[in-house]
Amino acid sequence: MKNHIKLVTVDIDGTFVHSDYTYDIQRFRRILSRMKNVGCNFVVASGNQYYQLRDLFPGYYDELSFVAENGAYVKDRKELVFAVDMPKETIDDVIDLCMEYPEIINILCGVDSAYCQRGTVSQEFVALTKIYYHRLEWVDDLKKVKDQILKFALTVPDEKTDFYYDLFSKRLKGKMESTTSGHGSIDLIAPGCHKASGIKRLVERWGISPEQCVAFGDGENDIEMLNYCRNSYAMANAPQNVKNAAKYICPSNEEDGVLVTLDKIFT
Repeated sequence: MKNHIKLVTVDIDGTFVHSDYTYDIQRFRRILSRMKNVGCNFVVASGNQYYQLRDLFPGYYDELSFVAENGAYVKDRKELVFAVDMPKETIDDVIDLCMEYPEIINILCGVDSAYCQRGTVSQEFVALTKIYYHRLEWVDDLKKVKDQILKFALTVPDEKTDFYYDLFSKRLKGKMESTTSGHGSIDLIAPGCHKASGIKRLVERWGISPEQCVAFGDGENDIEMLNYCRNSYAMANAPQNVKNAAKYICPSNEEDGVLVTLDKIFT
């Protein structure tokens, strides 16, 4: 199988890393070396910020490719392949809609940085942002941000995730699409923009096919990717609808499920 596989793509949270955001670096470097020897590319596919993702692979991130911000930002090693550019009118419409519901925490995700409006978040949230946003600026007015905007990352009360997912899907139909990894986290992204669309850009760029791709994921925002890649693995910790989208099930992220499986594929 290993000579047939030309692309391996992994989600990060709940998939590649443990709950404490660690992974077995030495084991992964050994696997990555074997992958490179057979011409296989490793792609990090996440809803997270590019700068946060690359910091997980210090010293060798430029050997990898990234589908960041749920497909809105795609890099082939050092080269930018694609970045969404949202219309200003759409950006302002989303900001206005979020302001109708003060409990929503709205982070504007751009090419250069992420942005949060002052006075809208707690100290606990500030601490959490340091994990997920390695570039974050505090501003007085989100509408005055000067950056190419990729997506909106919203935090809502956990128990209201489905309510807000449905609300945004209806109110922003045709302008933005909602995706969620659950637990109060909702991303608003450009129509047709998701992890699978980002992976497809790399597949076409490299002249390979979905049959030569392996994907690992655990969240609802991984479903398109798991459907697109012919060899797909849902983590044991994934909800049932994500498992239904995958061809195989592998051990959980806490059990190094991705590395265990890749060790078997690239022996």
